[in-house]
Amino acid sequence: MKELVVGADFGTEGVRVGLFDLSGGLKGYASQPYRTVHPGPAAAEQDPQEWWSAFVSAMRALMSDSNASPDQVVGLGFDATSCSVVFCKATGEPLRPAIIWMDVRAAAEASEVGGTGSPALRYQAGPSASAEWMPAKALWVKRHQPEIFDEAEVVCEFVDWIGFRLTGRWTASLNNTTARWYYQGRHGGWPTDLYGAIGLDDVLELFPKEVLQLGERQGELMPEVADAIGLKAGTSVAQGGADAYVAMLGLDVAAPGRVALITGSSHLQLALSEEAIYPPGLFGGFPDAVVPGLAMIEGGQVSTGSVANWFRELLRSGGGEIDYRQLDEAASSVDAGADGLVMLDYWQGNRTPYTDPKARGVLWGMTLGHGLGHIWRAILEGVAFGTAQIIDLMRKAGIPTEEIIVCGGACNSRLWLQIHADVTGLPLRTTEVPEAACLGSAILGAVAADSFSSLPEASAAMVSAADVVEPDSSVADVYDFYIERYNGTYHALKDEMHEVARWMESKRE
Repeated sequence: MKELVVGADFGTEGVRVGLFDLSGGLKGYASQPYRTVHPGPAAAEQDPQEWWSAFVSAMRALMSDSNASPDQVVGLGFDATSCSVVFCKATGEPLRPAIIWMDVRAAAEASEVGGTGSPALRYQAGPSASAEWMPAKALWVKRHQPEIFDEAEVVCEFVDWIGFRLTGRWTASLNNTTARWYYQGRHGGWPTDLYGAIGLDDVLELFPKEVLQLGERQGELMPEVADAIGLKAGTSVAQGGADAYVAMLGLDVAAPGRVALITGSSHLQLALSEEAIYPPGLFGGFPDAVVPGLAMIEGGQVSTGSVANWFRELLRSGGGEIDYRQLDEAASSVDAGADGLVMLDYWQGNRTPYTDPKARGVLWGMTLGHGLGHIWRAILEGVAFGTAQIIDLMRKAGIPTEEIIVCGGACNSRLWLQIHADVTGLPLRTTEVPEAACLGSAILGAVAADSFSSLPEASAAMVSAADVVEPDSSVADVYDFYIERYNGTYHALKDEMHEVARWMESKRE
């Protein structure tokens, strides 16, 4: 029988599961949504039990529709959004909704983290710590919901919670702990000075005790879970990690030279380096976080596809049935630069290069001559300008950026891909399997099942190139001009944004 592996990608909007052979051929696919709730202006939460029920439903559909035998499936890998934090009992019972990655209400706590002076802070983009990361979120719960903190027996990531539900074993991923918890794998483990300085040394006792490398065998599928999802008990389960980092493997970005552009609700720009450098304005280098022996460098934009979706839903709320294809058609008739419109994509703050949770979105340059196509093009271009800003930082740090390998929602828009290529001046390549995180998780499962000896070997064998979008040099000067305006907008409005944020906080209190 041909060996198969399952990859499960727990994204922001839902779970996607894919069945692959060991050459990366997609043999089945299913998805199931779950909800995000926004209980406050900077807050975003999800119910872990909805994650699980969505996964079970998707797996049942996958195995039923594919007609594959459970005996063929040798491994299962998975990824999830990060940093999405779960407070729960040792049994896995959640004590509150998960505080997901895009939640930045812990801005004050992040400022305290950034003020500790810990050597671990070299992983962050600058002097400001991220409100998305574990210490800030855990400290926020301890201060604002102390009864939850006191009752918790485990504090973990989304991916850790899923791994426990699959195998009954609590582990943390070296991938997540290094990139979001300040874990120092090469320098003694947990930075107790940092956690102690903010009064969080007690949370270290609540973290999973074992930290595993991506693709390491976490355990076996428990019988009751196997029965629920249509697989065989004892199937190898791989240690998972953050969705975007796992997607690097699904794009064959497993060595220095290429940049992975992961698009969806957010954008991430990810590259690997031989050295654990610490570039200004970028996260990292996170040693061994994806491939042992290499450091991962990360740039990111919090709100990208989510801004596009927000705008489309605004139009729909007025009774229209407009879709992305129609919006792209309207924008295609508008010249590069959107006739003077500039959009700053900071709807949920800025991740890199400023790490500013109090920054907000901006659209300026409006005149009565601007229409729907202009606004849509400005949104697409604004997101691409943010990507170009990050790629430029990578170049300045000496990180090779010869080409971009892209996956995710932006691949559904040829116009948006072209804009990204034009703005960055780099070719954008796509792969045969657009669901790179799903394939990356399957690659983890294949390594855990000993079908391959390493992640780079499995990635090279299971990923195939598809198409390339070349940059149009004729618009380079136009975009150089507007990128300067994009970069200047934040600096011109930063103080006003922060003043409004302080005002809003005072009103809520």
